[in-house]
Amino acid sequence: MTALLPPTEFAFTLPRGLLGSDGTVHRHGVMRLATARDELTVERDRAAQAQPGYADLVMFARVITRLGEWSTLTPTLLEELFTVDLAYLREFYNRINQSNQAHIPAECPQCCHAFVVELALAGEF
Repeated sequence: MTALLPPTEFAFTLPRGLLGSDGTVHRHGVMRLATARDELTVERDRAAQAQPGYADLVMFARVITRLGEWSTLTPTLLEELFTVDLAYLREFYNRINQSNQAHIPAECPQCCHAFVVELALAGEF
């Protein structure tokens, strides 16, 4: 029997999308789980050292495997993200790398029944 491996890539939809030079809006993408190498690369990046906020763009350029028609992203390209999309990517990144899912435990306040709620991120329909 083959064991099912947990997913390492997750699809997402940006609330606004990244506008390409040809006018195409790129909203649908795929992000993979981050590795220790990704973390080390970001720590060593000079731009990320000079501007800590830039570290997110360096990391996203590494872990986003596809955005629209693009399969290679750079921090410079990601500088054009709308702030709502950047906030979305931060939340999505944290969610998949910390819990590997978009669910949170919840409890009914009336009967105390425990259940799980799937969170929809901004931009998801």
